[in-house]
Amino acid sequence: IYSYMPEIVEFYTGRKAILGNIPTWRCSEPDSLKYVLEHISELVIKEVHGSGGYGMLVGPAATKKECQEFAKKLQAKPSNYIAQPTLALSTCPILTEKGLSPRHVDLRPYVLVSDRIQIVPGGLTRVALKEGSL
Repeated sequence: IYSYMPEIVEFYTGRKAILGNIPTWRCSEPDSLKYVLEHISELVIKEVHGSGGYGMLVGPAATKKECQEFAKKLQAKPSNYIAQPTLALSTCPILTEKGLSPRHVDLRPYVLVSDRIQIVPGGLTRVALKEGSL
């Protein structure tokens, strides 16, 4: 859904989104697939229905062989994947068996907008438990 957010915002509000999206290539689109295959070693490629950092390729951290093998997956089922540029993500200390250790954390609050903006209790959060994962 993420890659469609600019269109969703415009459809429901009649206005362009205020905040920009991370560039996202839908591999189901031939031009996007071509770009992704040509730049596979520079991109993060994720399964459309994946989560938790599984089933993905982090191009800059992958070997040439891993990139070649992943390219075969992309060509076999391009609609299963999207690609994005790598980002410098912040970390948060978490308690592991070895003590405090930095991990990537996502925090997503719920915000309601009507005649005013309201941040409501709760939200979504996720921590990458595996060291080095996103």
